[in-house]
Amino acid sequence: MSKIQEIAEAIEGGKSKVIGGLVEEALAEGIDPLKILNEGMIATMGVVGEKFKKAEIFVPEMLVAARAMKKGVEVLKPKLGGNATGALGKCIIGTVSGDLHDIGKNLVAMMIESTGFEVIDLGVDVPADKFIEALKANPDTKIVAVSGLLTTTMPSMKDIVGALKSSGIKGFKVICGGAPITQEFANQIGADGYSPDAASAAVLAKQLAA
Repeated sequence: MSKIQEIAEAIEGGKSKVIGGLVEEALAEGIDPLKILNEGMIATMGVVGEKFKKAEIFVPEMLVAARAMKKGVEVLKPKLGGNATGALGKCIIGTVSGDLHDIGKNLVAMMIESTGFEVIDLGVDVPADKFIEALKANPDTKIVAVSGLLTTTMPSMKDIVGALKSSGIKGFKVICGGAPITQEFANQIGADGYSPDAASAAVLAKQLAA
């Protein structure tokens, strides 16, 4: 089995403790860091995402795979040079004001990061002005992802998307998601995209950033 395959299997199996060593071994063998990232890691998270969408695996398995990838990327980062791990651009993500849920948001952040974005996580209970401040500080942002789990915070999400759209800042797309959110609601509030789960969010972010 090639080192790339071993790395892929370790990520899919969520083996955070061994992934760092495998990445170091692959680098020692002279394998191109970008090949390790693209074929061993990003492609594997794509497979994990597909399995999740088909309900072959569930949130815990996806979380441990994303965590293992994060550990692998930490070892790889110094060798990549430049900003290869953020090759698709930046994604700002946060849970909307009034909502303190972060498990879904964290999972989306990890999946989007594993697709090749640099993720700026604003945390929970994030008001519109904080999203806009982050956008101004990171003018190369491609995606702003807003999350909400409570029905009571849907108006807050609407206000945030409205504020982002009328901010005068260009070049980014807004995606939204969370338990009470639907495609219909996303259309109503003017979001550029909606995703029902973390795996789909990563695919959507990639499509919209292209």
